Amino acid sequence: MLVLGLETSCDETGVALYDSERGLLADALFSQIDLHRVYGGVVPELASRDHVKRMLPLIRQVLAEAHCTPADIDALAYTAGPGLVGALLVGASCAQALALAWDIPALGVHHMEGHLLAPMLEEQPPAFPFVALLVSGGHTQLVRVDGIGQYQLLGESLDDAAGEAFDKTAKLMGLQYPGGPEIARLAQQGTPGRFKFPRPMTDRPGLEFSFSGLKTFTLNTWQACQAAGDNSEQTRCDIALAFQQAVVDTLTIKCRRALKQTGLNSLVIAGGVSANQALRQSLEHMLGEFKGQVFYARPAFCTDNGAMIAYAGCQRLLAGQHDDLAIKVQARWPMEQLPAL
Repeated sequence: MLVLGLETSCDETGVALYDSERGLLADALFSQIDLHRVYGGVVPELASRDHVKRMLPLIRQVLAEAHCTPADIDALAYTAGPGLVGALLVGASCAQALALAWDIPALGVHHMEGHLLAPMLEEQPPAFPFVALLVSGGHTQLVRVDGIGQYQLLGESLDDAAGEAFDKTAKLMGLQYPGGPEIARLAQQGTPGRFKFPRPMTDRPGLEFSFSGLKTFTLNTWQACQAAGDNSEQTRCDIALAFQQAVVDTLTIKCRRALKQTGLNSLVIAGGVSANQALRQSLEHMLGEFKGQVFYARPAFCTDNGAMIAYAGCQRLLAGQHDDLAIKVQARWPMEQLPAL
């Protein structure tokens, strides 16, 4: 089955072609970072308009790269949520219009299921069951995964997601959007041990997260340094390192608990923050205790992309799932509501 996947949940327009037998044939992505950077964050109306502008040219590009025509496509998959409603509607409307015109089925895909399954696109994919750490700008969740659609939520953030905390902290320190890569860049030059930040909610049992207080602690530290006349670039790097290490340690501690609780030794990390090298190294070291393995997607597929939507959609379409022609999207959509395959 050849599936055209469309991703428009936030500020990246992604298109990909995935074949159930040949694998990923082509993918293309347009990032709106430059568009939103001047505002310090995503502007939903601008995001929606840019998706409209980019969608059809990207579809043409992907078809050309794969040497395919619309007649070759068997089905469409699109992100139906969670995400920005206006942005989601662009992809949903385009997919349903093409499905009607080409007389093929279409299926709305859960954005986080796409991220969770993105490592399946790699040469050495994980085998079920495993624990998944979903870390992005909008989600921080630990999930037990026994199969596609067989998800048990183990814990999640009670306030800011990890990626959101990175972005907000960077903004508070005067760094440009998106903040995650900026924090990681500065942290490489940081002095270990100069600042000691708390590891939130690690001094109590459970698998919940909270990063709002850590964000405030970082702001107070930065402001205290400025008040003392120290606003040097090195101090900024040292604070960035302390913040990043606090987030990495917190995520690692919670993942260790989840693996012990479930008795599993395979961990998948997915979402934009999974591209953070310090996090990957920490989790890989921790999995050594369990004689297990960490799985993650290549950096290009850690952020939002069409390939993960095409793959996730293909698995469900092969199982006989598809939607009617109604255009339906959901800003919020618990992943546990998805049917099992």
